[in-house]
Amino acid sequence: MTEADVLERSIREQQEWQRVAWQHLSRPSLTIFESRELRNQIKQSSAELRRYLEMRSERLRAAQEARAS
Repeated sequence: MTEADVLERSIREQQEWQRVAWQHLSRPSLTIFESRELRNQIKQSSAELRRYLEMRSERLRAAQEARAS
């Protein structure tokens, strides 16, 4: 598996985790503490996802510049 494949897989995993987390957050049975903790985890996941997306963007930009040269 190439580094690009690993990056794409990490992006998909973070997106899926966030989708499930948001569904879980909508449950009325969560306590205030549980929902606060889940929101904190979502924030951390969002930062990680953003970092992965920036890495992918940099890779694509570098590849385009290499082709243009």
